[in-house]
Amino acid sequence: MSKIEIDENGYYGNFGGAYIPEMLYPNVEELKSKYLEIMYEDSFQKEFQYLLKDYVGRPSPLYLAERLSEQIGATTYLKREDLNHTGAHKINNAIGQVLLAQRLGKKRIIAETGAGQHGVATATVCALKGLECIVYMGAIDIERQAPNVARMKMLGAKVVPAKSGSQTLKDATNEAIRDWINNPADTHYVIGSVVGPHPYPDMVARFQSVISEEIRKQLKEKTNSELPNYLVACVGGGSNAAGTFYHYLNEESVKLVAIEAAGHGVNSGMSAATTQLGTLGVLHGSKSIVMQTEDGQVVEPHSISAGLDYPGIGPLHAHLFESKRGIFLSATDDEALEAAFNLTRLEGIIPALESSHALAGLKKLDLKKEDVVVVCLSGRGDKDMDTYMKAMG
Repeated sequence: MSKIEIDENGYYGNFGGAYIPEMLYPNVEELKSKYLEIMYEDSFQKEFQYLLKDYVGRPSPLYLAERLSEQIGATTYLKREDLNHTGAHKINNAIGQVLLAQRLGKKRIIAETGAGQHGVATATVCALKGLECIVYMGAIDIERQAPNVARMKMLGAKVVPAKSGSQTLKDATNEAIRDWINNPADTHYVIGSVVGPHPYPDMVARFQSVISEEIRKQLKEKTNSELPNYLVACVGGGSNAAGTFYHYLNEESVKLVAIEAAGHGVNSGMSAATTQLGTLGVLHGSKSIVMQTEDGQVVEPHSISAGLDYPGIGPLHAHLFESKRGIFLSATDDEALEAAFNLTRLEGIIPALESSHALAGLKKLDLKKEDVVVVCLSGRGDKDMDTYMKAMG
């Protein structure tokens, strides 16, 4: 199997690229020509690493979940991204992109958000750096993620509801892109996942790769080997999964397991299991697998978790799926809820609904007693308490 990497045009195999309106060309071209040079400057890395350590609280622990391990029949570690400042992995990328934007002379930051975690992370870093912040969020998500909306507003961000389409993540992304087209000179668009036109999928994956970098070191300390048998993460657009897989992409012995949101069931018409339901298409600036009708209209996704409620998947993950380097499974809303309550009662950790899909995937793997499994616990469950309370009846 060939090495998994991105080419100079932003393609992973057949997926990626930059399919953008002409008016966005200068913005994307500027990023493309400068992002790697800026990211690997000593001064950038010094500030980025300092903030990850002293502001975010990294490295996040790799926790041996003993009771969960006993239940699933294999040694299971949780990569505790839920313990990061702001409660999820999203802060890693938000810091990276805001530092980058500053070095490009941008004064105004825009973002899209579904579950609100990326919006909170972006608003947090903008508060830290004294920058204007506008977050686009689907009107429905604003309702179901009220605590995060309150946090963004307290942090000084302006939250703009997207009222078109399904009023969820896809529509918030559309609104953010419109804003960027209208404000090219002073605005940087912080995309929260490994989606969008090149260089975003690569840039976000690199900022999130701190996750797998730490897993390798931490596993070595705990098990004497950097290589687990399985790495498991949930996938919507797929930034936590890209970060978890990054330093293992070319380690053939490590199975990369991505869990998508099946919603009410893959074939229920209320699902977000993109690799099962999608076909080759272009969404939000890159070629990938997209849930769409025969004439190319995007199909509305459904997931109980706002962060997985997306009709596409990042081009890296599309390539992992097509090349069979990744194992793609899905979990329904009910399975995710069950996994959330299970972890809470076994380990005293309340996971985000997104991470709960990853946990639900553990049951679907053919695990042996000697296997070592690492699950990315990408966020904490505070924002989902309303949904959990309803499920408790």
